[in-house]
Amino acid sequence: MKLKLGQKSEGKELRVRLVVLGAFFVLGLLVLAVNLYRLMVVRYEEFFALSIDNQFKDVRLRAPRGVVRDRRGEVLVDARPSLDVFITPAFCQRCVQEVIPRLAGYLRWEDEQRARVEAMVKGAHGPQRYQPLVVAVDLKRDDFDVLLSHQHLLPGVDLDPVPHRNYRAGAALAHVVGYMNEITQDELTRLNGARSYDRPPYAMGDYIGRRGIERTYESTLRGTDGWVKHVVNARGEVMRDGKGSVHERDRVAPRPGNNLVLSIDARLQLTAEQAFPGTAGAIVVLESTTGFVRAIVNRPSFDPNEMTGRVSSQRLAALSKDPLEPLVFRAGQNHYSPGSTFKVVTLLAGLQSGVVHEHSQASCGGGYRLGSRFWRCHKESGHGLVSARSAMQMSCDTYFYRLSDMLGIDPIAKVGKALGLGAITGLDVVGEVPGIMPDTAYHQKATPGGYTKGLALNTAIGQGDVNVTPLQLAVVYSAIANGGDVYQPQIVRRVERPDGTVKQEFTPKLVRHLDITPEQRSIVVEGLKAVVNEPGGTAFRVRLKDVVMAGKTGTAQVARLGDKRLKKEEMDYFERDHAWFAAFAPADAPRVTVVVLNEHGGHGGSDAAPAAAAIVQKFFELERLDGVAFDRPLVPAPSPAVTAPGPALVAQPSPEVDAGVEAALSATPSLVRPEVQ
Repeated sequence: MKLKLGQKSEGKELRVRLVVLGAFFVLGLLVLAVNLYRLMVVRYEEFFALSIDNQFKDVRLRAPRGVVRDRRGEVLVDARPSLDVFITPAFCQRCVQEVIPRLAGYLRWEDEQRARVEAMVKGAHGPQRYQPLVVAVDLKRDDFDVLLSHQHLLPGVDLDPVPHRNYRAGAALAHVVGYMNEITQDELTRLNGARSYDRPPYAMGDYIGRRGIERTYESTLRGTDGWVKHVVNARGEVMRDGKGSVHERDRVAPRPGNNLVLSIDARLQLTAEQAFPGTAGAIVVLESTTGFVRAIVNRPSFDPNEMTGRVSSQRLAALSKDPLEPLVFRAGQNHYSPGSTFKVVTLLAGLQSGVVHEHSQASCGGGYRLGSRFWRCHKESGHGLVSARSAMQMSCDTYFYRLSDMLGIDPIAKVGKALGLGAITGLDVVGEVPGIMPDTAYHQKATPGGYTKGLALNTAIGQGDVNVTPLQLAVVYSAIANGGDVYQPQIVRRVERPDGTVKQEFTPKLVRHLDITPEQRSIVVEGLKAVVNEPGGTAFRVRLKDVVMAGKTGTAQVARLGDKRLKKEEMDYFERDHAWFAAFAPADAPRVTVVVLNEHGGHGGSDAAPAAAAIVQKFFELERLDGVAFDRPLVPAPSPAVTAPGPALVAQPSPEVDAGVEAALSATPSLVRPEVQ
């Protein structure tokens, strides 16, 4: 075949195509070679490190939280193993579509819980995907076994025992020690953002103190977590060698938190818990000369073990709506009319103002008339002629009505404020309310029509607008007991390192000193001694054989009285009077102060004083048991004046009194529950 001019042969055209195709192949090989060189030579170390990291999984080793002990070393709060469930999003294949629905079925989750876990997993980005997220805590053993048997269907899900807070005393001391629950995202951001070098960061799923000591001493109790690198497969499962040993690369041991030693005596706390006589109220036991708390009771209470990570929204709502308010710390977060326990303040104001002295008398015919109104005494037939001492002994309202009419309200308020009323006491482990110590300026603002003399009469007997917390009243009586020193209540004695060495010791904190002379104190104390130790005293039935106790009963009116006096049983619970008793002992060299509030309990002498007597008796039994030496005898030898005809200052208890106090003292040997195995 002949080719025409300008026509190419087929062989030549084929060679051109082959050359072009070969050029493309060569160019592709050059590009591949360059990329291989970049990956294998230039960025070798970077990608090698990434490949190594992808074979390991960082596992957190939870640091033990500090232990809380009583003053003698008995453990009140520690930890126990909790079977928890974790999800690591990076290793959880088809997590939201398959794994979480299976987990929800095995654990019988409600839709709300399932949605929360799904949101946690979806919200994990970047490095967070490699951090285990806590999705369930404190599983029952049966549920744990179910998950263990189905773990092959749950990639990325880990089951681990971790330390869980254990409140051995249960509801006892719940408001003081507090509880813990899971940190929120906002708290995580805020706390980690403000973190100092010596404070480890928080992670999602961590627990944080919510109330009481757990919250106040969070940074002290919290330890520093450790970590360990485990070799894992693509499903996040820990690899083992042929002998079953776990492959580990690195390990950093956790450091435990510091321990707290409280001023609480668990034995005395138990007595106070069992002696409490009513449905609601509080007991405060202070060391009279230091302000340290030896026991503190709040009723009703709650179980911090239930509140720590396991409480349902329904249960929390029930606690919040309970009319008895079990979540409220009555000793410091509620204030009440103090009733006749306040009369010590009124008498001190009269003595300091010079309006009355030891032998000043008033005639009680059943009440006091001011203008057109008659102010009734609690004894309708009257007490006759009374002095400061006998007025205190028999709690004669008329004497204090007359005294306040002569004084006015401001001198009373001045002494009350000097003793700490109208301001928080400073106990740092709980929130407090300041109470109310009214004066003229207060009533000019708060009372329609402003201040009138009748308001002073109400204040003088602990009624009207004057309101105190049980903690404040304990501070008042401690100051009278020790001669005028107002101490800040404290409940933590020291901080100890995990090895037991002392890191910080707390000493008594003197807030102020009330200028009270020994003579003025003696007049008040003699009246308080007569309340308990002489016939006719409103607390005579609870006198003790071995200890001279000085105290004052109080019956604080809650609802306005009608023409007819009703018995406690005839009234609605929330309209009944509050029963108070405040005391210290020994009267002449005080060591302990006790305040009992039986909310809506009735009468101070019968419904609060017996509990205080049982606590005082137990206090000195424990002091003797611990070998504490006393500077003076608990019951002083009678003076010649006492042996003269007339009632003795220290009378022997009757059998019925002994039986009542002994009944209040009957107790099991320990406040705390046996350790959970």
